[in-house]
Amino acid sequence: MSTPPKLAEEVLTIARQAGDAILAIYEGDFAVETKSDHSPLTAADMAAHRLIASELGSKIGSNGSETPTVSEASLAALPLLSEEGGLADFDVRKTWGRYWLVDPLDGTREFVKRNGEFTVNIALISNGRPVLGVVHAPVLRRSYVGVLDGISDGKPGAWRIDEVSGQSSYQEIRTRTASEAALTLAVSRSHGSPAVQALLEQLPDVDTTSMGSSLKFCLVAEGAADAYPRFGPTSEWDSAAAQAVLEAAGGAVQRMDGSPLTYNQKVSVLNPDFIAIGDPNWRWANLTADFPINER
Repeated sequence: MSTPPKLAEEVLTIARQAGDAILAIYEGDFAVETKSDHSPLTAADMAAHRLIASELGSKIGSNGSETPTVSEASLAALPLLSEEGGLADFDVRKTWGRYWLVDPLDGTREFVKRNGEFTVNIALISNGRPVLGVVHAPVLRRSYVGVLDGISDGKPGAWRIDEVSGQSSYQEIRTRTASEAALTLAVSRSHGSPAVQALLEQLPDVDTTSMGSSLKFCLVAEGAADAYPRFGPTSEWDSAAAQAVLEAAGGAVQRMDGSPLTYNQKVSVLNPDFIAIGDPNWRWANLTADFPINER
C-alpha cells in the first residue's frame, strides 16, 4: 500500500492541527456571527485560519531532504489566500504562479448544526489548477489527500486516511465507472437548488446522498457517488482541495460547458456552476450542455 509523499503528509499534519483547534471550540459553547455575505462565522473559523497561516509559513519543507519538482524550500514563502484572510487585489493575485488556497472551516453551517460534516481544506494551486489537496474532517477522524503531477518525488495518487485508535489507516481511492442503471449523486445538505432538481429529472433512476462541505467531492473520489452538481455560488477555497483529491482519483470538475474548473483567473473568487464527476467518459456533458454557465 502506497502512502502520500512527504509534502502531502506535512500539509495533512497542519490540517489535523487545525481540526484539533476547531474541535476545542466545537465541544463547548460558541457564538455565531454573520458575515457580509450572510454566511456564519465562528471563533473556530478564525482559530483554524491563524494556525494554518502560521504553520504553512514556517513548517512546510523545513525538515525535508527530498528534491521535488516544486521546491519544498520555497513553499513556505508562497502567498496564502484564505476565506478568513484578506483578499489581495487581482493585480497582485494574477502574478501568483503558485499559492496556497485555504478554507479553514468549510461547512460552518454544519459546524453550527453540530452534525460533524465540516472540513479543513488546504490546496496548493499551480498555474490555475490545484495540484495538491488535503480535506480533513475532524469529527469523523477522516482525511482525504490528492496529489497530482509536479509536487514531489512521491507517487501521485489519492488516499483516504482514517484515524483508528491513534493510528492512521491508509486506503488508495479511485472513482467508479458510471452506470445509467445505478447512478448516485451527492447533493448539498444545506444548499438546495432548482437546477439540481432539473438535472435529477433527466436521470429517473438516480439515487441521491446528502452531505455537507467538501465531503461531497470526496464521496465521488472514493466511488461512493458518481457526481456532485453544484448550481449556486461557491468560492474557490470551497472547491480547490477536494478537486485535487477527485482529479487524483480519476475524476474531473467541469463547468457547464465541459471546460475544467480553474483558479485565480479573474477578479471574483466565486466559482461558476460546476459538476464534479467520477467518470469523465460518461455523458455528463450532454446532460449539462443546456444549463447556463453562470459566471460570477
